[in-house]
Amino acid sequence: MTGAAAAQQGMTRGQAGTLLLILAETSFFCVFIVAYLFYIGKSLGPPYPAQVLELPILATVCLLSSSGTILLAVRALERGHVARFAASLLATVALGGAFLVATGLEWKRLIFDHGLTIATNLFGTTFYSLVGFHAAHVSAGLLLMILVCVLAVRGHVRREHATRLELLSWYWHFVDSVWIAVFLTVYVAGV
Repeated sequence: MTGAAAAQQGMTRGQAGTLLLILAETSFFCVFIVAYLFYIGKSLGPPYPAQVLELPILATVCLLSSSGTILLAVRALERGHVARFAASLLATVALGGAFLVATGLEWKRLIFDHGLTIATNLFGTTFYSLVGFHAAHVSAGLLLMILVCVLAVRGHVRREHATRLELLSWYWHFVDSVWIAVFLTVYVAGV
């Protein structure tokens, strides 16, 4: 079946592939979240979540705001406004980067101030596994967006690429949605 025929039937190969990727990644995140919830409170020694975790409000605001900026980038490219697209995509990269910096600072504080590592106890193991898995997904999305920004600066991104950027935005919205689940699991329910 050609791409045009698939599009007439409702979904392109790119859309189907992106949705399948998101579905597969969702299953991995579900395993990490269930493991975190199962092992909460079963650590034999400190530190415990309530002793060391602080709500990452600013990091969360940055990451969730980046869903809005990538949406603006997609809409700008659909209208052929490449400069506006690039500015919005750079804003998305900056917000996602700020989230990663905040995550790194949190880890630094937990490791050096509280002695919490992945090997300290079950809390450390499940915390770093879940939050680290999410941070890896944020990093992958940022690398892809930086690549698109470089291509845009070099004049290789045009209006007809908007559907491809929309698929990247689906992935980014997924990363943001997963953060809501991680935030609620780790910083609200798990404390």
